Amino acid sequence: MSLRNLSLVCAMAAFAGGCGFHPLYGSTDDGNGARQIFSSIYVDPIAGELVGYELRNSLIDGLEGTAKPTDATYRLKVTVSQYLQGIAVANDATVTRYDYTLDANYELSDMHTNKVLKSGVEQTLSAYDVVTSPYATLVAEQDAQKRGAKDVAYRIQIDLSTYFIKHHPTGK
Repeated sequence: MSLRNLSLVCAMAAFAGGCGFHPLYGSTDDGNGARQIFSSIYVDPIAGELVGYELRNSLIDGLEGTAKPTDATYRLKVTVSQYLQGIAVANDATVTRYDYTLDANYELSDMHTNKVLKSGVEQTLSAYDVVTSPYATLVAEQDAQKRGAKDVAYRIQIDLSTYFIKHHPTGK
């Protein structure tokens, strides 16, 4: 890195710090950001077979949430809807590609008062091919579900991060 580029990076960092910029997940001088709060979120079990299991695990991993509801300050409830749509058809009228859509409605509530603090809807789309092997097609479908669950979990985590930064700016 040249001296000019280094100077530019330092100037931008100083400017960002001066305009109220602070890390979303990292520590600050006056708190620990969203990570401290994330560890106090309990994620309820999610119905929806494989995708519910994958979504819950992705949320727990991403939030580093608590495993016990008794240790939690917040509760995250998620409901999912799944849709399959054939998007490619062969000459013999068989579907050769599917779009898999995952919708997730979530509510973050205070564990003690049950007051809903934040709610939202996240949606993702993933696709997979239908091949001659039924097993390979099943694995491809399950992979699409797992990718969708991870994407939705990440989107929910971002939503919760922005909520907590606005409502608990010091991470306390």
